[in-house]
Amino acid sequence: MLRIGIDIGGTFTDFAVWREDEGGYTAIHSFKVPSTPPSFADAVREGLDSLIERFDIPADEEILLVHGTTVSTNAVIERSGPPLAFLTTKGFPDILNLQRLRLEKPVDMFSNRPPSLIPRELVFEIDERILADGSVDRPIDAAEVAAAALAAKEAGATGIAVCFLNSYRNPAHENAAGAAIAAVGNGLDVTLSSALWPQQNEYERAIVAVLNAYVKTAISSYVAEVEEYLHERLPRARLFITRSNGGVMAARVAYDEPVHTLLSGPAAGVTAACFVGEMVGSPNLLTMDMGGTSTDMSLIRDCLPQVSSQAEVGDFPLMMPVTAIEAMGAGGGSIAWMDGPVLKVGPKSAGARPGPACYGQGGKAPTLSDAYLLCGYLNPDFFLGGRMGLREDLAEAAMRPLAEAMNVDVVTAAESCVAVASSNMLTKVLPFLARLGVSPRELTLVLFGGAGAVHGPLLADEVGIDRVLVPRTPSVFCAFGGIVSDLMHDAVRTVHGLNIESKDLIAAFGEIAGEARSWLAEQVEPEWLGETHLEYHAEMRYIGQSFQVDVSLPETLAAAGDMRAISDAFHREHERLFNHCDPGAAVEFTQLRVRIRGRMRVPGRDGLAVAESIEEAKVAVRRARFGGRWRDDVGVFRRERLAPGNRVPGPAIIEQVDATVLVPPAYSAEVGEFGDLMLVKEG
Repeated sequence: MLRIGIDIGGTFTDFAVWREDEGGYTAIHSFKVPSTPPSFADAVREGLDSLIERFDIPADEEILLVHGTTVSTNAVIERSGPPLAFLTTKGFPDILNLQRLRLEKPVDMFSNRPPSLIPRELVFEIDERILADGSVDRPIDAAEVAAAALAAKEAGATGIAVCFLNSYRNPAHENAAGAAIAAVGNGLDVTLSSALWPQQNEYERAIVAVLNAYVKTAISSYVAEVEEYLHERLPRARLFITRSNGGVMAARVAYDEPVHTLLSGPAAGVTAACFVGEMVGSPNLLTMDMGGTSTDMSLIRDCLPQVSSQAEVGDFPLMMPVTAIEAMGAGGGSIAWMDGPVLKVGPKSAGARPGPACYGQGGKAPTLSDAYLLCGYLNPDFFLGGRMGLREDLAEAAMRPLAEAMNVDVVTAAESCVAVASSNMLTKVLPFLARLGVSPRELTLVLFGGAGAVHGPLLADEVGIDRVLVPRTPSVFCAFGGIVSDLMHDAVRTVHGLNIESKDLIAAFGEIAGEARSWLAEQVEPEWLGETHLEYHAEMRYIGQSFQVDVSLPETLAAAGDMRAISDAFHREHERLFNHCDPGAAVEFTQLRVRIRGRMRVPGRDGLAVAESIEEAKVAVRRARFGGRWRDDVGVFRRERLAPGNRVPGPAIIEQVDATVLVPPAYSAEVGEFGDLMLVKEG
C-alpha cells in the first residue's frame, strides 16, 4: 500500500510519501510545490500529478491519502463564508454578540468585541425551554421552527445553526428543530450544537455550531474537488482528513463536521513529533513549526501532546479538545517594516505570491527569507535542491530602505530582522511554557517547517534549550504527520451540577467509551486497523473554583470508579500546574471525556549504516553572520551524505533538498540512528 500525506501552507504545499514494501521511517520521500491561493486544490493536483509520474503509481494501486487543509481556517479568518441563520431560545437572541463577560483587552478603551459571523437580523428566537436538569419547561412548536426556516431562506441564508439553552443536558428540542427544518424541504443545511459538542457553556457551544455551519460550504467544495480528482486519476485511493486533535477522520465526516479541521495542519506536525520523539528517546519536546507565514509551537510531555480547550480561530474561541498550539505571526515570508524608529517583523507575510523578494516573483518588501540569504544561511543555488534559485541582488534592494532608515549597512539590517523575529517568539514561548509549568531545560526543541531548521537553533539559545532535534524531513513534517496519525475522536459528557458517585462515574465512562467505539467503526473497515486505545480524562476543580483542570486517568482507575484515587490524581496535577493543592478540600467533576485512537500501519524503525568520516559530506566553506560578525569558517554539508556516527561542529550549515539546517557556533550536530539530527549545546 502507498501512503501519501499532504499539508497546505501559505507558501508551499507539502507531500510525504511512504510505500510499505520499500522500508520504514528512513524510506520516506518528500516533495513540495508552490501553493496556489485561493485555488489551493490546484497545487494538490499538480503535486499528485508529479508524484504519479515520479513514483510510477498505477491507477489501480491501493492508496491511503491523508490531507491537512487550511481551507476552513481561512474561511473564518477572512469571513468569507455564506450567509447563515441562527435559532436560539426565546429571550437569548444576543448570545453571539454578548459573547463572554470578560473583555479580551480590558485596559484598552477602544477595544470592541469582534462582530458575529451571523447578523442580528438572521437570529430567530424559538419559544421553548429546557431546564438545567434536562426537564422540559416549555415544549417546542415545530410550526414556529418551520416558519423561522422559511424566513431565513427568504432572507438569503444557506444554512442554520441551532443552539437552545441546556440542550447539552437534553437534546430533544434541538432534534425536533432539525426535523422540522428538514420537513420544510427548502435545502437549508442544519447544524445542531448538541450533536456536535454537548458542553455546558451556551456561547462556546453556540460558536462551535456556528463555525461548523460557516465553513461547511468551503470545506465540502474543497474535499469534493479533491475526491473528484482522485476518482479520475487514483480510483482506489481512500481520502482521510487530519483533525485539530492530531488524529484523522474519513473524508465523508468532514462534510458534516468540518469544524474538526480548523486547526488540523499544525496538529499533524505535533503528531509527527510525538512519533519521532518516542523513536529517538526524547519524550519531552517543544515543537516549532515555522513556515512561510507563521510559527506554531506546542508542548509534548511523555510522548503525548498537550490538549487544550481554549483554542482560538480568528476572532472566535474553539472550545473543543485540540492539540494545544501557540501561534505567532512570524515565518520565512514575514515582512520587516519600520514603525517610526522601531524595526518590526510581521505579522503580515509576502505569502506564496509574490513571496519574498529573493524569490524573483515580483516581491519588493524585505522578509525574513531575504534576511537569511543576506546573512549567508541560505544557498542561492541549492534552494529546493536547485529547483528554485534565489536572487541576492533583489534581497539587497528590498532590505536597503530598512538599512537606510536604521543608518546601518544592509547585512546589519538583515541580522537585526532575524534578532527581532527571535525576540517576538521569545515573548510568546516563555509565557506559554510558564502556563504549563515546564522549564526549558527539561525539553528538546523539535524543528520543522520550511524555515524552522534555519531560525530554530538561534531561538533555542535564547530560550535556554540545550538540545535541538531536526527530523529527516523537516520541511514536509506536517505532511509526514498525516502518514503516522491515528484515527482519533473525543467523546464528551458534561456532568457539572450532578452528584457523581462511583457507580455513576463507571456508567458514564462506559457510555462515552461506547460512543467513541461507534465513531471508530464508521471510519474504516476493521482490517485497516491495528491496535485500539482508549484514554480517559476528567475535568475537575475544587468546589467554588472558577476554572477546571484536565486530569488524565488510567483506564483501570476509570473502570474501577475509585473516587479517592481520582481525587488524589487531581490534587497532584493541581500541584504540578500551580505549585499548591488542598488535599482536604472537596472536588467536583465538570466534564468527562474519552479519546479513542485507532492505530493504522506506520513506518517501522529501520536504522541506517554507521559512518566514521564526514569528509564526503562537506561540499564547501561559506561566510555566514553570527553574533554581529562574519565567520569565514562555516562548513557546508549535504545531509544525504551524512550518516549515523557523524558529528558536525558549529558553526556549520547542513543542506538538504527541502530544508537548510543552521548549526550555531555554540552547538554541534550529531547524526542519529535513523538519520535525524540532534544539535547539542557545547559546554
